[in-house]
Amino acid sequence: MMYHVARASEFLVITGIGINELKITKKALVWPLQKCRIIDVTPVNYTFEVNAMSAEKLPFLLPAVFTIGPCVDDRERLIKYAKLLSHHERDSHDVKDLVQGVIEGETRVLAASMTMEEIFKGTKDFKKEVFDKVQLELNQFGLLIYNANIKQLVDVQGHEYFSYLGQKTQMEAANQAKIDVSEAKMKGEIGAKEREGLTRQNAAKIDAETKIISTQRDGDGKKEEVKVKTDVKIYENQREAEVAEANSVLATKKAGWSQQAKMAEIEAQKAVAIREAVLQQEVERKNALTKTESLKAQHLSKATVDYEIKASARSQFSIVQEAEAELYENRKAAEAKKLAAEAQTYAVQLAADAALYAKKKEAEGLKGIAEAEGVYVRSLMSALGGNYNALRDYMMIDKGMFKDIAKFNAEAIKGLQPKISIWSNGGTNGQMVDGTSGGHAGIKELASIYQAMPHLLETVHEQTGMLPPAWMGSLPVSADPVTSSQSA
Repeated sequence: MMYHVARASEFLVITGIGINELKITKKALVWPLQKCRIIDVTPVNYTFEVNAMSAEKLPFLLPAVFTIGPCVDDRERLIKYAKLLSHHERDSHDVKDLVQGVIEGETRVLAASMTMEEIFKGTKDFKKEVFDKVQLELNQFGLLIYNANIKQLVDVQGHEYFSYLGQKTQMEAANQAKIDVSEAKMKGEIGAKEREGLTRQNAAKIDAETKIISTQRDGDGKKEEVKVKTDVKIYENQREAEVAEANSVLATKKAGWSQQAKMAEIEAQKAVAIREAVLQQEVERKNALTKTESLKAQHLSKATVDYEIKASARSQFSIVQEAEAELYENRKAAEAKKLAAEAQTYAVQLAADAALYAKKKEAEGLKGIAEAEGVYVRSLMSALGGNYNALRDYMMIDKGMFKDIAKFNAEAIKGLQPKISIWSNGGTNGQMVDGTSGGHAGIKELASIYQAMPHLLETVHEQTGMLPPAWMGSLPVSADPVTSSQSA
């Protein structure tokens, strides 16, 4: 019993007791009566020169290099390889002959169905066909083509097809060069004349196109003018439609309110009628009782028993009448409440329907306005040549935003009462306030500063509410600039 471990490019193939057919793994414990073999799955390069013949019966050599190895990604194909080829060495003649036989067979069959020109020009497609067909055959052995490189086709000795084809190509190239030189000279002479003619034609064409463009510009300007007028008319019609819709909504609401008012009035009338009936019944009952008492007093001398019987019968009749009246009153009250509830429900339903209709029409109106404004803005943008700044200025002018801005600015400064104070030291012609000469410049300036102090302190107090310190002085209770100036 031994424990075997395979390398990265190897696998263990185990057969024997307890294993159905074979087992492929990277590491395993090999028991007695079991055999373990190591297979290398590294791809091997096979170089061949395949002798093939095209559909024109032209032989050629096809040098090819194939990199082939076991397919390690597919467990079933790896098992096939282990069953069929694992007892051979990877580079043994048996495996090489097998691979070469498959490649040569498929290559010859494919080349026989194609012409030499098709093989030479379609090397890529030819390689793909060979690759696919060879891979299809190698699948049954569990092999995979990792890379296939088909080299340039080579002539077979005695059949120099590609050599002759190269000589032909060289001669054709030389002859074609001579023809190209002659054609170049001819085209140069003809081209010079054509250039002169084209110059004249282009000059005439440019003049004609200039006139056409100027005419088109005039037409486009008129079209834009008509378009703007049409958009303005559409906008006015939309505004009229909105006004009409608002009037209809108002009329609907007025009708609903009028209906509610009438329903309330009818309900009040019915309630008054019911109350009158109840009061009338009560009056009749009181009258009956009064008459009963009167008859009782008048006929007191009559037979008391008969009177009591009659009075009892009359009393029972009165109770029955009262019960019937109460039942009738309750029934009428219930009917009145039912009618009031139905009327209220109908009024609420009508109000809801009217509100729904109004909201729906309002939404449709907003949608129409948005679509019209979108068309209007796009038409303006197109008319202004895509200039967003010009469109913004136009919209602000059209909506009266500049006017509103000016109005807001005016309202912002409305109510301000700026106060302008003119300070003067009262002196003229170089004299002080007291009439003395201003010869002493320093004393004059100092006097001016002290004369300005009351006005300065008064302004600070009016704007900030702050008073000067006590050591500096105090302001009068009622500050008047004119009085302060005169006192100074």
